[in-house]
Amino acid sequence: MILPIYAFGHPILRKETEEIEDDYPELKKLLDDMFETMYHSKGMGLAAPQIGRNIRIFVVDTLQLDADDRDETASEFIKEVFINPIVIEESGDKWEYEEGCLSIPDVRGNVIRPPQIRIEYYNSDFKLIDKVFDGITARVIQHEYDHLEGILFVDLLKPLKKRFLKKRLDKIQKGITDASYRLIFK
Repeated sequence: MILPIYAFGHPILRKETEEIEDDYPELKKLLDDMFETMYHSKGMGLAAPQIGRNIRIFVVDTLQLDADDRDETASEFIKEVFINPIVIEESGDKWEYEEGCLSIPDVRGNVIRPPQIRIEYYNSDFKLIDKVFDGITARVIQHEYDHLEGILFVDLLKPLKKRFLKKRLDKIQKGITDASYRLIFK
């Protein structure tokens, strides 16, 4: 089922999320719905707060990137579920890349992040994984992980860019935006 996405300004996007247990009700259906919602919205990642759930889950699919859009620095492209993730380490020379977010339609900005991340998480089978990701895959993971901490990519923009986007962000908060998917506002 395609779920509505919670838009910039909704309080759930600013909350730190809570861990879940392997007996979380209807977990498989939730994960399927998250992937379906992400694909319908044309995203590469989706975090539970973006669909109104205050839990530590996000999904990522960088396999769907076209060959032209793939970052040559990424050693692996993935379709993965991240449950109760913990960032162990971020490393490498930081690089700037333009990001966007399904919760903030039609807003993009350059964010500086390290190119490599080591993260521990449970997959959809609740198997504990400890893995290193790099390139665009690491960036998508970092972006979605931030959602679990109540951080949005616009928080990481340079001050001048934030000021430039203020009116657009204010409009989104007021429900004045045009997205190809359903949004929920505060």
